[in-house]
Amino acid sequence: MDSSQTLLQGKSRDDSSDYHKLSGILDYEIKDNEICLNFKHASLAIKFLTADIFRVVMAHSGQKINYKSTDAVIEHNLTYDDFIFTEKDSELIIKTDKLVLKLKKENFLLQVFNQQGELIHQDHSQYALGWKKQKVRAWKSFEQAQRFYGLGEKTGWLDKKGRLYEMWNHDTFLPHVSDTDPLYQSIPFLIAFNPQNSYGIYFDNSYKSFFDLGSEGQDYFSFWAEGGDLDYYFVNGPSLKEVVSKYSQITGTMPLPPKWSLGYHQSRYSYYPQAEVEQLLKTFRDKEIPCDAFHFDIHYMDQYKIYTWDEDRFPDPEAMFAEMEENGIKAVTIIDPGVKTDPEYKLYQQGMENDYFCKYLDGRVFIDKVWPGSCAFPDFTQSKVRDWWAGLQKDYTDLGVKGIWNDMNEPAAFNKTDTMDVEVMHQNDGDAGTHRRFHNLYGFLEDKATFEGLKESLNNERPFVLTRAGFAGIQRYSAVWTGDNRSFWDHIKLAMPMLMNMGLSGITFCGTDVGGFTGNSNGELLTRWTQMGAFVPFFRNHCEVRAISQEPWSFGEKYEKIIKKYIELRYKFITHIYNLFYQASQTGIPLMRPLIMEFPNDRECQNLSDQFMVGDSVLVAPVYQPDKDKRMLYLPEGKWIDYWTKEVYQGGKHLIVDAPLEKMPIFIKAGSILPLNDKLNYIGEKEIECLEMNIFLNEENNLGNYQLYDDDGLSYNYENGVYNITEFKYQYTDNQIIFNIDRKEQNYQQEFKDYKMIFNNLNKDPLNIYVDGNQLSEFSYSDNRLEFKVPVVINKITIELS
Repeated sequence: MDSSQTLLQGKSRDDSSDYHKLSGILDYEIKDNEICLNFKHASLAIKFLTADIFRVVMAHSGQKINYKSTDAVIEHNLTYDDFIFTEKDSELIIKTDKLVLKLKKENFLLQVFNQQGELIHQDHSQYALGWKKQKVRAWKSFEQAQRFYGLGEKTGWLDKKGRLYEMWNHDTFLPHVSDTDPLYQSIPFLIAFNPQNSYGIYFDNSYKSFFDLGSEGQDYFSFWAEGGDLDYYFVNGPSLKEVVSKYSQITGTMPLPPKWSLGYHQSRYSYYPQAEVEQLLKTFRDKEIPCDAFHFDIHYMDQYKIYTWDEDRFPDPEAMFAEMEENGIKAVTIIDPGVKTDPEYKLYQQGMENDYFCKYLDGRVFIDKVWPGSCAFPDFTQSKVRDWWAGLQKDYTDLGVKGIWNDMNEPAAFNKTDTMDVEVMHQNDGDAGTHRRFHNLYGFLEDKATFEGLKESLNNERPFVLTRAGFAGIQRYSAVWTGDNRSFWDHIKLAMPMLMNMGLSGITFCGTDVGGFTGNSNGELLTRWTQMGAFVPFFRNHCEVRAISQEPWSFGEKYEKIIKKYIELRYKFITHIYNLFYQASQTGIPLMRPLIMEFPNDRECQNLSDQFMVGDSVLVAPVYQPDKDKRMLYLPEGKWIDYWTKEVYQGGKHLIVDAPLEKMPIFIKAGSILPLNDKLNYIGEKEIECLEMNIFLNEENNLGNYQLYDDDGLSYNYENGVYNITEFKYQYTDNQIIFNIDRKEQNYQQEFKDYKMIFNNLNKDPLNIYVDGNQLSEFSYSDNRLEFKVPVVINKITIELS
């Protein structure tokens, strides 16, 4: 029996009719930014954060309303009390600057309208909110045409409608298929998409929870948890981008990562001994295959004890890291949360002496087996434990480690349930609870401690943390990879909608194990996966100990040449990719986007799961089947330019394009400006003195713009204003192109000295080119492509056309 069948059986036993439901409103009170409603046996608060974000909290069975949020919610000052409240015979009406809420008084029902009177969202007509013993639940109506996105790391298509999903972090080693659930991350954020009125619901509950999105054909969706409070946020769009961005006001945006972490990462379970790592380093540099990071899996440790080194395998890790650093490669080491129960092991001694470990109510320390054998587990809900854990990072950073990879932190354990006993207690700084409450937060809190420890010990360098487990808000502390995938073709296909929905759920910095973790890859599979990986936010090749090698050169020169080409392409795009990461850090809008985010009125994009956008201008269509030299894809309305051939296509239709092994289809939206840079072997290898500004002209839409962010890529100096923001704009008319450069912020000494201007799809001969009023004599023009170089200090280019 697979996991989805198990869940559906659980659903059928959890009948909606068994719940106590909210009945009629008895009375209410308005105070500041909230409306408190009293019912028989229950109370409810509606609390406004903004004119179109509000929070709903229910208490039942004599409890008081609990406004305490999980750690996923950031500290914010969002409050809105400028609403108009009206009472009528049958309903209460609340009007904000953006929304109108109607609350039915007799049989409670919440409806949300926009200012034009269009219904955006409503509770189910038969029951809205309810409880059953410790369980809490909400029921919501939806139209059959509605789409559902989000929910983080989930398998299946882009549209999540028609299935039941479980939020319970789980070490899922069995092969991941289209209905495998749950996986390692729990992100209880759902987006209901409508081209005119989209909204999001964030369910702030860390207990095991479920989202049933019409799994039995019902005309409603529901979400519930096995404990805790019914506490959710309604986030109005109306656009999909606005929903995602406003969600980040609740759970935060990612910090700006170190630029090197956006390069190519090489990993294996495991690289050892030290001589093998040194040979790996030499091979990458001799072959001039770009790489920025090596990952060290558990075999570097002494008997798998965390924060130790096996002296036989790695006699001098500090010297090894120094050599790596000289060659531009950063070290990332794996850490598991289990601490071996060895009385001579310093970490175990410290944990026992200071009461750092998870315990049962009777005081017994929880012990279970993971890689080192019997282990105790830190109680990351305690601030003193997180401070201790944060301090452990310094020993590694002093050696030269630049990043930490947190694994097995669901937490995983080698027992029948694959995790910690749910009756274990967590102290939580005086607000104690069982593991049922804190299971989904365990990895999140470990990542928080790791990030803060690295930030402190690396002085002014930005940390890199990678995690397998997490909860909503994990983007504030860590990148995420999707765990133990397989060397299956289907896993390339499976990855795309999973990563896109993770991006819609706040997690921009995500990726898969390129080539597959388990099983044997092959040259064609690794090539096609690397092509996709070059445009995925986190780009790492990783496989397990039993698998054959899958480094870029492992399958012969034919494949190596193509793989190298696409890793180099990643670095050619790195200025643009870093710029998109900056945008994500500011707005929450992900780098890797489903097409529906950019083309919300195009029905063909609503469940398009095997293509994606990189930002708003680059369309990528990976090949995910063997023996294919063509690819069917969809281009939305407008003109599109083949990145490789510069051929122009009219969108709004499906087409079949050539896709031999050496080519992954990439299209650029006409009207876009795309900065590209020279080849690099690693980030910071050399100054990028000349930046290509590629302008893909569009006669039908004659305006284009691009805003470029630039800083040192490593330090926190940007927080003190040490960065540049430059805006590029052009206007294309019948007889000229005017290109303006506006330096909005200029507080950083950038490395670019020149711009190489490349105007693609120029159908008229250039007659004269003027740079800040001075005529330019040197330029080239052929095949509708105009090229010339100008210094970065200029302000205006005028191109006169025939």
